[in-house]
Amino acid sequence: MKYWAVAVAALYGMILVVLTVPVALLAFAPQASVKDVAPVCVYWPYWLWLGVMVLGQVALLVVPVQVASRRPVARRSLLWPVATAGLMMGGLAVGAMYSLREFAVRDKAFEGWFWWGALLAGLVIWCAWAVLFYRSSRAAEAGDVVSRQCRLMLKGSILELLIAVPTHIVARSRDYCCAGVMTFIGLTLGISVMLFSFGPSVFFLYAARWRRLHPEAAHEAETPA
Repeated sequence: MKYWAVAVAALYGMILVVLTVPVALLAFAPQASVKDVAPVCVYWPYWLWLGVMVLGQVALLVVPVQVASRRPVARRSLLWPVATAGLMMGGLAVGAMYSLREFAVRDKAFEGWFWWGALLAGLVIWCAWAVLFYRSSRAAEAGDVVSRQCRLMLKGSILELLIAVPTHIVARSRDYCCAGVMTFIGLTLGISVMLFSFGPSVFFLYAARWRRLHPEAAHEAETPA
């Protein structure tokens, strides 16, 4: 089951790379060359964000792996998906704030303390959601905890995209330099979290397929020694 979880996380990382670099260039710079793309590949904040998202996907799959393996789930194992889901909700809040900021002040979106203020607000929202997820996990089964978190992340990403998409359309129609950068960040975060919320479901599909193809091995793995 661990191999399937790694496969899901790797697939998620590859999808993010495709959506962030090639698709963005096709949408905003169709005439760009390989030389123009190279700086993105060495931009460390991009790889830091990508690493955080992939590691977060791995952390969210800790409990599903134990559930699919029919192993008991310790309460401390829930801390990883709880913290990860809270982080994703905080990221959605930051993306929405960035989008609304550019919509409201146009090309002055990059000025002042708003960058740091939005990150601080995202940190507070991360902690608040993590506490909420943890408290709700006390009286629920481990699998139900992850499923509920995924549903909330999916709803949150849809709500955030309902803010990011219209504001990005408006920003792209304006005539100032680099229009739509902050709204594009909002779009990226919304789509990333939406795909993120499907990780456990994709893993369970892989696990079910493996059991159908290897019924004897699955029975031996699920039978206690």
